[in-house]
Amino acid sequence: MDLNKDLVAASATPLVLAILAEGDSYGYAIIKRVNDLSRGHLQWTDGMLYPVLHRLERQDLVAAKWEVSESGRRRKYYRITKSGLTQLATQKEQWQVVDRALRGIWMKATTT
Repeated sequence: MDLNKDLVAASATPLVLAILAEGDSYGYAIIKRVNDLSRGHLQWTDGMLYPVLHRLERQDLVAAKWEVSESGRRRKYYRITKSGLTQLATQKEQWQVVDRALRGIWMKATTT
């Protein structure tokens, strides 16, 4: 199933913030986590993720630092900030409103 690009773009911020609320992470791991959570339906690329991370960093919703991994490679790790946690709570409320509305209309549509 191909997901609409607008839906993918709209869900990027809450997904990234929620993943980082689980713990610090780096780009490839975030992409893999999104893929796993969506059961393969969201196929993010570096070109899609990094502009989102950079925007969230500019907005002080995430912070980044370079670290050396166990393998000796340098990786840029991202963590959610206090402002990011606040924004995540707001995003969650907003998406729950949309989810309830869609479930409500779809339930009606299948029973009529």
